[in-house]
Amino acid sequence: MTPLVLLPGMMCDARLYGPQIAAFSGRLPIHLAPITEHGTVELLAADVLEQAPPRFALAGLSMGGIVAMEILRRSPHRVERLALLDTNPRAEIEAVKQNREPQIAKVQAGGLKEIMRDELKPNYLADSPRRQDVLDLCMDMALDLGPDVFERQSRALQSRPDQQETLKSVAVPTLILMGEEDRLCPRDRHDLMHELISGSTLEIVESAGHLPTLEQPDAVNSALMTWLDLT
Repeated sequence: MTPLVLLPGMMCDARLYGPQIAAFSGRLPIHLAPITEHGTVELLAADVLEQAPPRFALAGLSMGGIVAMEILRRSPHRVERLALLDTNPRAEIEAVKQNREPQIAKVQAGGLKEIMRDELKPNYLADSPRRQDVLDLCMDMALDLGPDVFERQSRALQSRPDQQETLKSVAVPTLILMGEEDRLCPRDRHDLMHELISGSTLEIVESAGHLPTLEQPDAVNSALMTWLDLT
């Protein structure tokens, strides 16, 4: 059975994929690859490739999807299936790059909890009964990772390469999935990826924002099961 490599989003760890690990860990090997130790997407991708199995299915959400695209650019022969969740193939625009600077400064001055509470996670999620539980989990993950990871990941996102040319060459079964109410990585980004990757599948998860793996796990698990050919 082909192993599954999961790449979490910014300031997230394996708990982002808790429902998916629970659903699939009895059926295939799962490798959760942290993307926390470097300040560029290129070095993060190299790190994952060094630790990953020789060939694998690859799924990444948000920043994890950005690193997944760099992995694909570097070693397309190692990726048997690709899932890009709530992510963006474009380089970061200047306004967003500049907005990260005061966030980094505040976090390094002790304000990680405030930045996560006020500026980031509340904008990510749909309004649903699970919203507060997901927000609490996101805060726990962020505080456990800490301010240095926040800065490294912010720097990596600032300097990330555009991957549109990379996606044009993808020739493996590919799932593009997003929460319908994702404001951080909206629908046009996913339509673009769907257009760039010939034969890809586009799934829109209702009543979910930027973190559908936690907001609507059953719908995400169903889509991933089909993508992994486990049905």
